Amino acid sequence: MWMPMARSSWSLRKKLYLPDTTYRGRFAPSPSGPLHFGSLAAAVGSYLDAKHHNGTWLVRMEDLDTPRCVPGAADGILRTLEAFGLHSDEPILYQSRRTADYDEALHKLQAIGAVYPCCCTRKEIADSALHGIDGQIYPGTCRNGIPAGRKGRAWRMRVDLDLSRHSRAGGNPAIQNAFCSNPLDSRLRGNDETQSETGIVEFNDALQGRIAQSLESEIGDFVVKRADGLFAYQLAVVVDDAFQGITHVVRGADLLASTPRQIHLQRLLGLPTPRYMHLPIAVNEAGEKLSKQTLAAPVDSSRAAATLLSVLDFLQQHPPANLIGSEVGTVLDWAVQNWRAEKLIGIQTLPARM
Repeated sequence: MWMPMARSSWSLRKKLYLPDTTYRGRFAPSPSGPLHFGSLAAAVGSYLDAKHHNGTWLVRMEDLDTPRCVPGAADGILRTLEAFGLHSDEPILYQSRRTADYDEALHKLQAIGAVYPCCCTRKEIADSALHGIDGQIYPGTCRNGIPAGRKGRAWRMRVDLDLSRHSRAGGNPAIQNAFCSNPLDSRLRGNDETQSETGIVEFNDALQGRIAQSLESEIGDFVVKRADGLFAYQLAVVVDDAFQGITHVVRGADLLASTPRQIHLQRLLGLPTPRYMHLPIAVNEAGEKLSKQTLAAPVDSSRAAATLLSVLDFLQQHPPANLIGSEVGTVLDWAVQNWRAEKLIGIQTLPARM
């Protein structure tokens, strides 16, 4: 039976789990509301995987989509993470302060002809688009030029490029050298991302196995800068992962379909591709993903230790009964030491255990 450690402060836990520069992970919530059980599970899973491998764990606030951001939500999320003992090892990064970096990345893509302006409205796309695995497939209306008398409203990423000509174009040698000089955790070796001449992106996910996606037939040319002037998630996340030196991305399986687009962007911008691990997403009794739209309840920080035990059960870690009634720090110490991600192999959804 596991015997709990003596009560330990956060400073002591930091000494116990010293950062290893070969592993840099992150949790990147959007401040569109408070954390719910599903988003907390993603935070805990990413934290445990980083700390179990003596890595660095960061928090990034994805507050770029300002119309969806709720005032005070970012601070509320940070307070919730604090209550659960989840502390970022470096200062919080806010996407809303990094638009110059996204603009620079867009200019690089423009320079190699990888993006083009698009004048289509949502209605026009809906009238002619097919339905793909992650929404509508853009039919390529503006790929060869905007119709006369129209003006570009957004910028779209081409998915029909020959990456043998463009791969690593315009990359930052310092970032590439730093990434390549660090031996990766052997457990996550073999990402082996590839892209065929037909535009099929393939990669190995640590939990979901070999993933293959045809960007052209399943996704279509996707938006990297929106018609309202805001940069899209796919571009921002790629730029930020490289900027922060992220080597391991551990997040919910709802983002599995986005990963090939991010790998496509990484290659064209000359940026490293992290190792990916997509955790199961929490669903309600109707099988719906927990979210603000499905009225998911906010996490109750006043019951942090009990909720953390429920999250560990959800993540199939099954903490021992003698942890019931323990403090958060004690539960977290056990979870870091005993983390077994392999218990989640092949699982994309699980019922929430609140």
